[in-house]
Amino acid sequence: MEARDIILRPVITEASTAAMDNKRYTFDVDLRATKTQVKNAVEEIFDVKVVKVNIMNVKGKQKRQGRYVGYTKRRRKAIVQLSADSKEIKLFDENND
Repeated sequence: MEARDIILRPVITEASTAAMDNKRYTFDVDLRATKTQVKNAVEEIFDVKVVKVNIMNVKGKQKRQGRYVGYTKRRRKAIVQLSADSKEIKLFDENND
């Protein structure tokens, strides 16, 4: 798998944004991706040094539309810890025009 196929999108929530101060970044990753693949992909794309990767599977939630019941898409979430001497990942554009 290519590095860009493994890392799907960053997860931007209040908790994940607060964790960015400690160089912990959260990404949605491919369902088949392993910790080693996620580590190599983040290091290749963002040019940083990864210390630790935690991965969790998130089940789809049950949703209803009238009498019809279905589930949202399941996903795999990775929390990546960068080394102390590594540069930060810029997820937001810092232009204030």
